[in-house]
Amino acid sequence: MASVGQIEKLYAAYKAKAHFFVVYIAEAHPNERNNRFEIDNPKSLDERQRVAREFAKQLKLTVPMLVDTIDNQADKAYAGWPDRVYVIDANGVVALKGAIGPGGFTPAVRRSFEVLERMTR
Repeated sequence: MASVGQIEKLYAAYKAKAHFFVVYIAEAHPNERNNRFEIDNPKSLDERQRVAREFAKQLKLTVPMLVDTIDNQADKAYAGWPDRVYVIDANGVVALKGAIGPGGFTPAVRRSFEVLERMTR
């Protein structure tokens, strides 16, 4: 998945200067074969956490991962579905809110480099 590679590069460049998290939210395509994954829609938080761990393991994700609640509170608060990039500054202010993915993902990652560079000088 190209998006994971992009986030990994951003994390590698700025992990010493900023906190990073991937938030695992509801599946965009449950029960469909998607690349190397075929994931059922989790019905409990335990199931979602298990799926998230397997996802991180298969993709060799090094960015710390958080798992959204089963009632999707993080997704509701940040409109993260299917994917979205946010940069939040040290005061809790949103410094960058990327457009909704998948189309908005890559431009947001590119802008994240610029925003983080400016914020971490």
